[in-house]
Amino acid sequence: MDGERDTGAGTTFEDLGLRPELLAALTSLGYEEPTPIQQEAVPPLVEGRDLLGQAATGTGKTAAFALPVLQRLAAHRREKAPAALVLVPTRELAVQVSEALHRYGRELGARVLPVYGGAPIGRQLRALETGVDVVVATPGRALDLLQRGSLHLGDVATVVLDEADEMLDMGFAEDLEAILDETPAGRQTVLFSATMPRRLDSLARRHLRDPVRITIGREKAAPGQAPRVRQTAYVVPRAAKPAALGRILDIEAPAAAIVFCRTREEVDTLTETLNGRGYRAEALHGGMSQEQRDRVMGRLRGGTADLLVATDVAARGLDIEQLTHVVNYDVPSAPESYVHRIGRVGRAGREGVAVTLAEPREHRMLKTIEKVAGAPITIEQVPTVADLRTRRLDLTRAALRESLLTDDLDRFRVVVETLTDEFDLVEVALAAVKLAHEAGGGTDDDEEIPQVSFRPDKPGGKPAGRGAERPARGRADGPRARLFVGLGREAGVRPGDLVGAITGETGLTGRDVGAIEIHQRFALVEVPEGAADEVVRALRATMIKGRKATIRRDRS
Repeated sequence: MDGERDTGAGTTFEDLGLRPELLAALTSLGYEEPTPIQQEAVPPLVEGRDLLGQAATGTGKTAAFALPVLQRLAAHRREKAPAALVLVPTRELAVQVSEALHRYGRELGARVLPVYGGAPIGRQLRALETGVDVVVATPGRALDLLQRGSLHLGDVATVVLDEADEMLDMGFAEDLEAILDETPAGRQTVLFSATMPRRLDSLARRHLRDPVRITIGREKAAPGQAPRVRQTAYVVPRAAKPAALGRILDIEAPAAAIVFCRTREEVDTLTETLNGRGYRAEALHGGMSQEQRDRVMGRLRGGTADLLVATDVAARGLDIEQLTHVVNYDVPSAPESYVHRIGRVGRAGREGVAVTLAEPREHRMLKTIEKVAGAPITIEQVPTVADLRTRRLDLTRAALRESLLTDDLDRFRVVVETLTDEFDLVEVALAAVKLAHEAGGGTDDDEEIPQVSFRPDKPGGKPAGRGAERPARGRADGPRARLFVGLGREAGVRPGDLVGAITGETGLTGRDVGAIEIHQRFALVEVPEGAADEVVRALRATMIKGRKATIRRDRS
């Protein structure tokens, strides 16, 4: 069965054969009917089948694997070792999945523990000692706990790899192999991914037994309707990007948006710029503590912030219900990252908007992304000052119209009547509109942004601006720092071990890690200068290949 299960209209959670405790939880949470991926995935998972699922963010895949995990869990289980393990790429996603499992499994007394770097390990150790039913973990911290002898996987009946392509991109391939080797051979294995690169298919062939294969795309619009995600790119010189972004946001007027940047320094700088322009922007990156990140997300979900400026790693796994826009401040270096980003909007029947700021040399990369995303990206010119003024007047007109239709205006009548004794009624209205326009942030922006276009490819088919299409691994803007790691080939250390440790315990991605040299008794690794001290602290607090290592800046 490869996604051919009969899931006609009107399917309910009862039709999926879920136990009463889960049905009661779903009813209390207001869930009325399963999404397509839940209809496809829940029945075979409840039967104990392995599953390989390709599904975008926003399709309901968390419940698709969480409900079967809880379905197979003994109510009020007392054993200490976990019965299920869910592996995810980031701490935010670990928290999100844990919260979902806890909500669904409340009546079963399900004990769910999120395990991730950056949180006090003592608390996690105590919870494991007391006993848990489901562990939701990032690979780096899971492997650390395994090597400490604190996490026991001998009783695990189900392993879920959620957003598996992201975990491979972050350098966790060897960690995943090591963790899976510690689980029983007869376990149920579930793998979900937004994309299906060749190396992920290879991992699935090694660890899944006769899996059910399902592919669930994003909901398609009905004939004649607009697509769920409107994808647009603006060609902008790098120096003009901050002004262009502000202009585009003024035109788009998002209810809530995520702006993706490459580096944490860019996140901080752009956040200040946007706040100076009058937006309520919040920064989110790996240099922030978990408490700071939680506060930021609380402000965004509570409506006291409307823009989140974030790095890819920091924003992975975030699920923001009111999100309307995703902005790529830079063209993503990996097309799969673009797919993950735009998967956050265009959900629940609403149209989402994906905006990309591309430099003139990045035409070929944008074409590659277009092919992977499977949808056209419309190239548009940056709005002019005239466009912005027109848009702001439209917003003022709409606000006044709404007030005329819905507000009680009688208490202002005496003001108008008094003024019309001295001025013409139209002049009074013009003055009132002017004040309303300026109060709504309608100040003029007189600086035109240069209108540019993509550079033509050089003769021979190579794009202008060589290197834009496929950046070398580890290349990043700004200076680099080289770190000394006091373990090498003698300890079995390989490049993937260092990449996995760094990405698992900091906000860096595998692409941020530069050149790696493995010597007999030590290793050298390059990281962005601005993140070097954080990486040193993080690696000193964790283990590599089960051992503590001397970590410092290289003095050679």
